[in-house]
Amino acid sequence: MADEQDSILPPVTNGNGDATQTGEQPQVAALAQYIKDLSVENPSSPQVYQWGEQPQLDVQFNINVNKAADDVHEVVLKIDASAKSQNGVHFVIDLSYGGLFALRNIPEEAMAPFLLVEAPRLLFPFARQVIAGATQDLGFPPLMLDPIDFGAIYMSQLQAQQSVGGTENGAPSVQ
Repeated sequence: MADEQDSILPPVTNGNGDATQTGEQPQVAALAQYIKDLSVENPSSPQVYQWGEQPQLDVQFNINVNKAADDVHEVVLKIDASAKSQNGVHFVIDLSYGGLFALRNIPEEAMAPFLLVEAPRLLFPFARQVIAGATQDLGFPPLMLDPIDFGAIYMSQLQAQQSVGGTENGAPSVQ
């Protein structure tokens, strides 16, 4: 009972507002979201503003999941965006945008889908806004990243792992 009071997750209530037994019910809470690391470079200024050539954009992303505490996981969406042309580098932005998620009584087979699909889906709009603001602050039009289908990416990785004899239950592992 004492550990339920110290919990970071709110108590589950029924429709009447009465607390119910939380022993078996799955619970998820977004505790925080934050810029973990941000690097913004404009290495060719001021000449870059005189270049008439349209740059080639390159955007890469990665998802990292780490256990931060009991029932708490950190999900970090890492986005690297750069614009280059024959004249040189227009800009480089490296963003690590994180979130802390509390998960209790989540079945093991649902952990990876939540941490690798739903959590990044919740973080992405905020990371996208940081990237757009950073490019605008550099003096360029805002870079509005296209939405990412994390579910499709997860499913393709799952299929790839299963075809090469991946993890025991076939799901990408999270720590």
